[in-house]
Formats: sequence, C-alpha cells, structure tokens
Amino acid sequence: MEKTLGKGGMATVELARDTELGRRVAVKRLFVSLADDHVFQQRFLREARMAAALSHPNLVSVYDVGEEGGLPYIVMEYVEGETLAELMAREGPLPERRAVDLLVQTCAGLQQAHAAGLVHRDIKPQNLLVRRDGVVKIADFGIARTLDSTQLTQAGTVLGTDAYLAPEQAAGEPVTSAADIYSLGAVAYELLMGRTPHTFESLADLTQKQRQPPPRLRGVEPHVERAVLRALSFRPADRQRSASELARELTPVDAPTEATRVMERSRKVHLSNRVLLAVAALVVAALIAAGLFLAVSGDDGTPPPPAAPPARADVLPRGDTPAESARLLADWLRSKAR
Repeated sequence: MEKTLGKGGMATVELARDTELGRRVAVKRLFVSLADDHVFQQRFLREARMAAALSHPNLVSVYDVGEEGGLPYIVMEYVEGETLAELMAREGPLPERRAVDLLVQTCAGLQQAHAAGLVHRDIKPQNLLVRRDGVVKIADFGIARTLDSTQLTQAGTVLGTDAYLAPEQAAGEPVTSAADIYSLGAVAYELLMGRTPHTFESLADLTQKQRQPPPRLRGVEPHVERAVLRALSFRPADRQRSASELARELTPVDAPTEATRVMERSRKVHLSNRVLLAVAALVVAALIAAGLFLAVSGDDGTPPPPAAPPARADVLPRGDTPAESARLLADWLRSKAR
C-alpha cells in the first residue's frame, strides 16, 4: 500500500500497485469494527458484485474482490484527480458551461446504472471523482441496492448525506432511480450557486423545506434553471423520468452552442454575399442597357427616327366567288392552327 486515499462510512480506501499488470489501483477495505457485522459485510460485498457488472466511462471500474485477514476488500480503478467536493472547495461555484459538462457526464453514468436496475442512493460531491482530463467517475455503490431486491437496512433507516437526500429517502421510504435524480439536482444547484438548495437543522426540517422550491438560480440560462428545479421537485413523479432526460434538458437541442453560432455567422455572410451579387448584376445590366441605347442613338445622343411599321402579313384571302373565298379562308385558318 502506498497511502490512504480516504475514509467513508464503512471502509478505508488505499492506493496500491497491481504488480501483475503494473498499474496503480484503489483498494477499499471494510473497517475492522464492522468485520463481524454480517449485514455490513453483505452490503460491502454486494457493492463489488454490482459495480463489477457495470462498465461505463463515467463509472469507477471494479477489478477484483477478495478477503484478507477476515476483512473483505475490493480492488478498483484508481482515478487520478480529485472529488467534486474538493474541486468546489478550491474554486467555488463553477461556470455554467463547465458545470453542465460535469453534470451531463454524471447523468451518463447514472443512466447506465439505472438501466441495470441499480440505484446509487448516495450521489454527492464526495462520490463524484473528476479526473485530471475532466472525465467524471461515479464511485461508491456501497449503499446502492437493486430495485428488485430486499432492502438490507431496517425500516426507517436513512442512508446517504442529508443535504442531497431526496424527500422520500429522508423520510425512510422506499426509493427508486428518481432519488438519484433529486440528489444530482442538489449537486447541480451547489455547483452553480455555491451552496446546497436548502439549509436545515434536522431531517424533519429538511423534509418540510423540500416541499417548497429552493431559491431561484441566478445568472444561469433559463433552460438550465428549469432542469435543475424540476430535478428538485418534491414528488418523484414530477422529476425527470431518467438521467438521460435530465441531460437533455440541461443541453437542449435548440440551445445555442459555439458550433451553431459559427454556422449562423456563416449563413449570414453567405446571405450578404448573395445580396451583393444581385445588386452588382442589376448595375451591370443597367450599364449594358445604357451602352446599347447610346450605340443606336446619333452622335448627339438624340434617339433615332422611328422605324416604319411592318407590312401586315395577315391579310385574309379572297376568291372570285363567295364559295372560293370560304374555301381559301378555311385553308388559311388551318395553316394558322398548325
């Protein structure tokens, strides 16, 4: 082991080196005090099985699971970077574009987990790792549970960090993927505003305040504010139906991007060029017409005398008798109809 990376609610994470593959890994070990707790061991090992079944660029990969000295451990991908909590502590509220990028990446990882039937149940800045190249990795499925399994915790037990808990989760009620949507909405609010959506002194106080929308988000695009406030809806049915839907609302198709701005500028330049070409064509046509007029005019610029009217070509034929005139007229009409 090289060093301790951090401590969670039930385990310690240490940096180590995989000598077989020559890479650095993170090793998560259950606390000694919990080694004899069968429920915690179940939850810990279940994390390994669930996380190992998931594969996505925005999820921390699990490489191995085992036991040493009676303590179970998980070998995971080592993410070289920092937690989102550390990033916000250093930089404060993030610019909207950067915040939305981090949130959309988190949505992608959550969508993969939810599609596999897993609810994280503890989405918070401490569990979102930001790699040095800006890639987000969701960590710690230690208190996640499958949607169709029996809950290991006793009725009414609350897991997760209070400030990011969904109302139904804070009340100890059964949770679905909608709880993760709420938690990510709380993370989004903090990313943009520099504080969590609600201040509270107890879970009962938090649940009461969650019935009302938090203060509006100032200085962000309207569609971003709508998406975040919808994710923070008190009723799960009022939130986005999926993490993918939240991502789409954060970055709607009609929202102007740098690419669309460049295309719009190019379209306007192209339109201006067409107008200029049309005007130039009219000027050239006018000059040509003036030249022709001068060419047919006299030296003094006076117009030429009018030409004699052309001889009438359409003279009706006539015969010596009415019958012959009728026949000639019929022939003439047939010739004109061709």
